[in-house]
Amino acid sequence: MEHDRILALDGPLNFRDIGGYKNDKGQHVKWNKIYRSDSLSSLSDKDEQKLADRRITVDIDLRSKYEQNSAPDKLWPGVRYVDAHIYSEDRKQNKGDNKLYRFIHHIPDMGNNFLGQIYQQVLLNTHSQHEFARIFAELIELPEEDALVYHCSAGKDRTGMTSALILTALGVDDDTIAQDYLLTNELYDFAISKQFPDDTQIAKLVSKMNLTKGEGPAIRGITETIRKGWGSFDAFFKKELGFSQRDLDRFRSMYLE
Repeated sequence: MEHDRILALDGPLNFRDIGGYKNDKGQHVKWNKIYRSDSLSSLSDKDEQKLADRRITVDIDLRSKYEQNSAPDKLWPGVRYVDAHIYSEDRKQNKGDNKLYRFIHHIPDMGNNFLGQIYQQVLLNTHSQHEFARIFAELIELPEEDALVYHCSAGKDRTGMTSALILTALGVDDDTIAQDYLLTNELYDFAISKQFPDDTQIAKLVSKMNLTKGEGPAIRGITETIRKGWGSFDAFFKKELGFSQRDLDRFRSMYLE
């Protein structure tokens, strides 16, 4: 099967593979296993067949109930729909508001990184953590021959946070995670014109990215909070999301090569 970063579709503008990224041990994230996307409410019949052909059998919807009802996903043959709306409607569920919790876990101050603050609040929210855990459970239970997609409306914030967690779990470095996050901004102009860049053109776009300005530091609200708050993703995965080391080892063996 082809190893293209972007899957060109008639409807979604930001459907792409998170495979191919290199981790700190020289391993690579497997291609054709984990996809991220914007809304899947505008799939054409041809799109649906493409997703079915790639054996994408799980569709995880990160959007709110309102968004889901307003623009429901179009489901393709063989897919199972999973509602995992990330944002909580209950402020009381945000553990990050507890000063003692922040002190005990050494939660970093995001300063004037406003978007990073929002991402950190989501990461520390009880409801959001439950949904992130559900996503990891789906990945761990996914049959070897199948693939999975998760998405929100634009494929940026909620999808970007989820991607950051998955790639951090697989040992991918912060800069690469930030580049994957920022690709959404770069790709929309291409997508609207349906002139999708190939992997060589994407590499050129990435090389020009400034990760220190604008939205560049935003995703560090996820990666830095995990590192400074728990010391490692492994500790966060076990203490906050409720998994075992065996679960994490299985996850890595499934999605790294």
